[in-house]
Amino acid sequence: MRPFFPAINTDIDTFHFERTLTAEGYGCVAGLDEAGRGPLAGPVVAGCVVLPSESPYHRFRDSKKLSAAARSALFAELHECGAEIAFAVVSPQEIDRINILQASLMAMARAVAKLAEQRATGPDFLLVDGTFTAPVALPQKTLIKGESKSASIAAASIIAKVIRDRLMEEFHAQYPEYNFQRNKGYPTADHRRAIERFGPCSIHRRTFKGVREFVNEGLPNRTPCQQGLW
Repeated sequence: MRPFFPAINTDIDTFHFERTLTAEGYGCVAGLDEAGRGPLAGPVVAGCVVLPSESPYHRFRDSKKLSAAARSALFAELHECGAEIAFAVVSPQEIDRINILQASLMAMARAVAKLAEQRATGPDFLLVDGTFTAPVALPQKTLIKGESKSASIAAASIIAKVIRDRLMEEFHAQYPEYNFQRNKGYPTADHRRAIERFGPCSIHRRTFKGVREFVNEGLPNRTPCQQGLW
């Protein structure tokens, strides 16, 4: 039987879906979201979060609408409030092999599996941002703009975004010419100029427009695998 969700203003109550599912007997409701579908470089990262009912859920909002400082503060708060947290990373090489949509769904499935490994039983219901369900055998509800409707999805978006940003800052130290610390791999004007000037590096997504035109321009020597990041 599909869960019934009474109509409510989720702008006010962003724990409505979680509360309703718990009342219907689902003991572990997890929010699921990803970060990094749009960039030209770097991995896609998925977060999976179970918020305790007593958490300050109203504080967790869409990561894209928060400053970097606010995201970092909430990232720390999530680890301190008793939330169950998992994340997964899918590399640029995997993205090129299976396409960004499938890579995003793969990251979500891996994050759910990691959460299940951390607890006696896995989550039994998923709230998923967007229109695509995760490729796992669990009941799910997709929510368009889910970060603004579900605190659990918002929390997952914060985890995914902060983890991905930190990875890109590590890559900046390796490839400073692309300014990953600032652009995080997104197709900014300065990033596009750097690709044209230096060619793609080993974390660029070679199948993406804006990169594939320059794949024969040469690559820096070290790869993420050699750095132990995947």
